[in-house]
Formats: sequence, C-alpha cells, structure tokens
Amino acid sequence: MTRIDDIRQALACGEPVDVPVWELEFHLWDAFAGRRLMLGHEFVGLTAAEQERALHVNAEIMAGVATELGFAAVTAPGGYWEHAPGVPAYFWLPDPARDEQIRLLARLAEGRFLVAAESGGVLCMPGAADYLDFSYRLFDAPEQVDEQARATLRQGVERARILRELGAELLFTASDIADNHGVFFNPEQMERFILPYLREWTGEVKTLGGWSVLHSDGNLDACVEALADSGLCALQAIDPVAGMDMRAVKQRVAGRLCLCGNVDCGLLITGTPDQVRAATARLLADCAPGGGLVLGASNAVQPDVPVANYRAMLAAWQAYDQGRPDGNERQTR
Repeated sequence: MTRIDDIRQALACGEPVDVPVWELEFHLWDAFAGRRLMLGHEFVGLTAAEQERALHVNAEIMAGVATELGFAAVTAPGGYWEHAPGVPAYFWLPDPARDEQIRLLARLAEGRFLVAAESGGVLCMPGAADYLDFSYRLFDAPEQVDEQARATLRQGVERARILRELGAELLFTASDIADNHGVFFNPEQMERFILPYLREWTGEVKTLGGWSVLHSDGNLDACVEALADSGLCALQAIDPVAGMDMRAVKQRVAGRLCLCGNVDCGLLITGTPDQVRAATARLLADCAPGGGLVLGASNAVQPDVPVANYRAMLAAWQAYDQGRPDGNERQTR
C-alpha cells in the first residue's frame, strides 16, 4: 500500500497500513530543502520569465521535501492570504500563477502524494473589519446572508472543478465557523446558512472524484455531530487552544468523519523535541486505532517551528507505524 492509498483509506474512515501525514499549510519547505520557495510579494516582483522558472523550482522543492518527510498529501499555495490586512503573509500566489503551480506540483506528485488545494464553498464567520455589519445582517437582513452563502457555494463549486482539472484531489474549504468560545452561528443559523451549503459542496466534490475537508478553528463541540452527518470526508484542526479534545471527538464521530491533526501548534513552536515526541506518541496511541486519522499540526506549521521539533513529531509517527512505543528517532523514510 502506498502513501496515497493510506490517506485515501483514512479519509474514507478506514484503517490504513500506515497513518498518513498531511499539513494544511507547511511553512518549513525552505528549512528542509535548503532552497527558497518564491511566493507572495517576492514572487510578484519577478519578471514573467523569472516567475515561470520559480514555479518549476517551487514544485521541485515541495515534491522533494514531501517525499523525504513521507507526506501523503501536499497543500499548494493558495490565495486567501493575499489581501489579508496587516498580515505579513507568505504562503500565497496570485492568479494565474496559483493554478500553474498546482498543475506543476500535481505532475510531480503522481504516484507519490495527493495535491491538496483550497476551493472555498462554505460561508465562515466574519473578520474584524466586517464583524459588526455581518452580525447585524444575520438578524436584520438574513436574506442578504442567504445570497452570500449561495454565492460562496457557487464560487467554491466552480473552483473545485478547476482544481480537479489541474490535478488536485484533496479539496478543502477554509471556513472558520467557531472561535475559542464556541460556534459563532446559533443552531438556526447553522441550519440555514452553513449546513445545507456544506452538504451541497461535499456532494459536488465527491461527484468530481475528490475528497472534501473542512478547516475551522475554534471550539466545534456543539456541531461535530452535524458535521459528521453532512457527507464531509474530514475535519481539520480540532483546535486544542479552543479546548477541543481529539480523543473525545474521535469517540463521537468514529467511522463517520476522518480527523486531521492535531499536534498542538503552540507546542511545536515552544516545546522541546522530547515534549513534541511524547505528545505525538500519545495522540497516535489514543486516536490512530480504528483508522480515520491523518496526522499533522493542529493548524499551519509556522515558519518559527524548530526543525528539530518537527522531526521529533515525525519520529514518533514513524515509531508508531513500526510498532515501537518508545518514539525514538530513526532516519526519515
């Protein structure tokens, strides 16, 4: 069984031969490759010829590191950080370079790993700039929110079709619907503005032959059952900062929803390699049996994660797959 077989099995809530690894966003490509990805504003500043060459180099770097570290899927740079106010965003590419990067990565990925990409499709809670206005519209002008949800779905489905044609197989919508206090939308709003569109988006992704994943930060305890019954393949994050307990969630949705994560991002940054290795080993021991688990960080792997800490996470994963409980490091596969 290949790594691609493993992640497909896990996404189908089965138990693969080896637990697959996938990161929603991995910002350590440069650190592991010793070569620099050209992304974000740095990429935009290149000439057309330099951009074309950079996309080929980017694909080679990502494919090489993914193979070295044993990733079962790789997320291509998206576009959702491009206009984030006040954020020194890096992991994005402008159109049409974004699509060309996905196509090149998919070509190199064949038989080695899946390509993951963000399609959108599901409404999310508002950002700071729109928070008050959106919150008022939920109650004062719900029909406007209906139209926003429909437009988000239409755009997400069309984007999913394009991504599948480019070679992406694992499609996710980065749609935060909760914060640390709980689900942003009340139950009636979830039934009106979120869940019907999530069901339709996941159905469209399935029809296209892809795997659907919802990423959401925050505490989703109140709606986990609804997510598991939506047709969604997987949920990514299972946010420990918001009090989400991966083990409890696994018990509630086992066999219905694959879980992706959830090694604490904070621990990856501030912990020691021994602490990261121990936490990963506990997570695997508790949540891998029975399948339906894709190992990774609880959110993005930030640029300031020490390489030694990420290697410690992989060491615990490799030890688990080899049936060794000690988590001692060996050479990366």
